[in-house]
Amino acid sequence: MRVNLGITSAAMEHDLQHYHFVTGKLAEQSVRSVVARVAEEMGFAYSIQVLPITVAALITAKWLMRHIEVPMQTTKVIVPGYLEHETAWLRDQLKVDVQAGPRNIRDLSRFWGRERLGDDYGKYDIQIIGEINHANRMSLPYLLKVALDLAAEGADVIDLGCTPGESWNDVGNVVQELSNAGLALSIDSFDPWEVEQACKAGAQLVLSVNSSNREAAADWGKEVVVIPDTPQDSASFHSTIEFLAAKQVPFRLDPILEPLGCGFTVSLSRYIDCRRSYPDAQMMMGIGNITELTDVDSAGINVLLLAICQELKIHSVLTTQVINWARTSVKECDLARRLVHYACEQGVPPKHLEPDLVLLRDPSLSAPDLSELAALAEAIRDGNLRIFVAEEQLHLISTGFHASGSDPYALMQQLLDSHLGPKISVGHAFYLGYELSKAVTALTLGKQYDQDQPLNWGFLTQAEKFRRLERKASPRNKDQVD
Repeated sequence: MRVNLGITSAAMEHDLQHYHFVTGKLAEQSVRSVVARVAEEMGFAYSIQVLPITVAALITAKWLMRHIEVPMQTTKVIVPGYLEHETAWLRDQLKVDVQAGPRNIRDLSRFWGRERLGDDYGKYDIQIIGEINHANRMSLPYLLKVALDLAAEGADVIDLGCTPGESWNDVGNVVQELSNAGLALSIDSFDPWEVEQACKAGAQLVLSVNSSNREAAADWGKEVVVIPDTPQDSASFHSTIEFLAAKQVPFRLDPILEPLGCGFTVSLSRYIDCRRSYPDAQMMMGIGNITELTDVDSAGINVLLLAICQELKIHSVLTTQVINWARTSVKECDLARRLVHYACEQGVPPKHLEPDLVLLRDPSLSAPDLSELAALAEAIRDGNLRIFVAEEQLHLISTGFHASGSDPYALMQQLLDSHLGPKISVGHAFYLGYELSKAVTALTLGKQYDQDQPLNWGFLTQAEKFRRLERKASPRNKDQVD
């Protein structure tokens, strides 16, 4: 067991924190190089303790207590990420602050950078109106489920989209039932009778009002969204605004966002002009015309549109998630509104702030270099197989075995032909096939691959059970000492 101290130049100039890192033998080289770099960047002193165990993932809290040696000057102990649920117990035992680091040591810089955001991150002032298209065609139980799901994903108001030419005779009863479930509702219809019934039953907002129905709007007693008769008809827009203002009808303004190729840029300029003309008015932007009508994943578009809204002080957006590539738009908007609020309030670019919105690729990649892989192959003494994505290749490593390439079938054949082949059970082969499939996906898309960890799909990531190395010491060799 070795404990080494590392003092950075920044730490010598200031009385800064001293972090004590603990790790296993196989990760030692990576931990030393990464911690040295991050310590210099962030300015802290550190020590590293290499424990008498091969793999850090096998460390348990009780085992750690029998081996750890904490230097007197330590202000925080950094334990492997797999101990994240046992830090409170360790803190009580060690009488010093304990924090679980990232499961991959190469994520250390980003891990702490995220923590430094502080308590301000997460605030927002943009309301999300989640639209349910053709709500009149749904059964009440199904409609209620969809509405509650949208609310759980971040929708503040549920917009009930009616169908032109179809009368929704039961709209009042439906609105009443949804209101009783605690949902805030808007009604999306140009039929004055449907709107009146919905408003009487509890709808709080009406989408939308122009010169064709503004007379009726004066009697509803609800806030309405004002739109022009046609997107280019600014005269009708201003006329309806003046009419409703005279009738003291509360409203928010939506000049209408048009699809790409159909006047998108010009429509953006109308929102800017609207804000200049009505600096104190509430505004709304219907962003579904972009996300639903553009052949591209919706997350990036939603971030950009929410940023425009944040800068123009447009405090509500209307979105829907009908088409498959926009099926999680409400959740994306919920994350995006927090991201753009923080960026605008702090005056910083929205970079390295919200990893849950990076879905297809990852914020950054970290992998061992070929020398680290070679050292690992020399150090391994157990029969477990390690899988890595590094240097544009897949790597399969175990004791006395290191195969690399881009074809997982070829790697598996090399493994089966090696001295380890007879030891590969059907279950183990299935496991390796599953992990290699994930590794190929990571290699193809430029994603981070860490064995036994799910690929990072942002907020869509599904947790996976840790299967390769059970976090229990072997009865035969309790401490896994080499």
